[in-house]
Amino acid sequence: MAAVTLGTDTDGSILCPSSFNSVVGIRPTLGLTSRAGVVPITPLQDTVGPICRTVSDAVHVLDAIVGYDELDAAATGAASKFIPPGGYTQFLKKDGLRGKRIGVLRGFFRHAGTQPLRVYEQHLATMRKHGAVVVDNLHVAANPTALLDDISSNEGIAMQAEFKLSINAYLADLLYSPVRSLADIIAFNNKHPVEERMKDFGQDDLIAAQNTTGIGPVERVAIRRLKELSANGLQKLMKERQLDAIVTPSSDASSLLATGGHPGIVVPAGYDEQGVPFGICFGGLQGYEPRLIEMAYAFERATKVRMPPMFKP
Repeated sequence: MAAVTLGTDTDGSILCPSSFNSVVGIRPTLGLTSRAGVVPITPLQDTVGPICRTVSDAVHVLDAIVGYDELDAAATGAASKFIPPGGYTQFLKKDGLRGKRIGVLRGFFRHAGTQPLRVYEQHLATMRKHGAVVVDNLHVAANPTALLDDISSNEGIAMQAEFKLSINAYLADLLYSPVRSLADIIAFNNKHPVEERMKDFGQDDLIAAQNTTGIGPVERVAIRRLKELSANGLQKLMKERQLDAIVTPSSDASSLLATGGHPGIVVPAGYDEQGVPFGICFGGLQGYEPRLIEMAYAFERATKVRMPPMFKP
């Protein structure tokens, strides 16, 4: 319904809603786009990207928002080397699947549901038909559920401390705000419990973050563990199997991408028995946007899945 929107993805917040709303979402490589002015969660994972109706629309927006920003200098400076001369629209190629090595992470398809799973299998066949080398039955870990649990627990530890530091810095930098710190936010919510729907949502996460005391030994161990899981998991698999992308249902593998600062593109894939949309995600390593765009665009052109939303009285 909107031609252009932007989202902030910490761990799935672009990929997930894009999948459930039958639109295209791009989670860019960390630092490819500036986070300046955006309410933060953690600079370790936050990235800003487009959510649009088509791959072409999303890529045109991506072209407009990438680049160095002195207000987010460390991240955008480090990632600027990934921006290709001439921008990203040059990778909108109808034959973008040809020759690409796409890994199918089977552990993430187990709970897709009968109808979506049947559709996903058809899509894999379409990729092969259009020249992709589909490397099937890959596993990023012997037990994907245990891997995601490991990521989630360490991500939670790091995120609480990072959030307190980041939100305090963000609020302190505003020209005007009735709150200047996380402690102020908690107090404000306690003062306005009805308006802030405290009975429905509470603020346990905010309180837990407020109780942190910066990046100490526990947080450093958690951050190091996340880097290890990324290096020994997705990064190792893609390099060893020489993959251009992994493919997974919807946003199910968002944590694999988020903890390594890696990019992903969700494209509409189908609709379940109740008519609820679901997507397919092409994910890669840092700087893989050009090849992901080629695959996503070619897939979109070959399948033409998306239908405009309908309003029923």
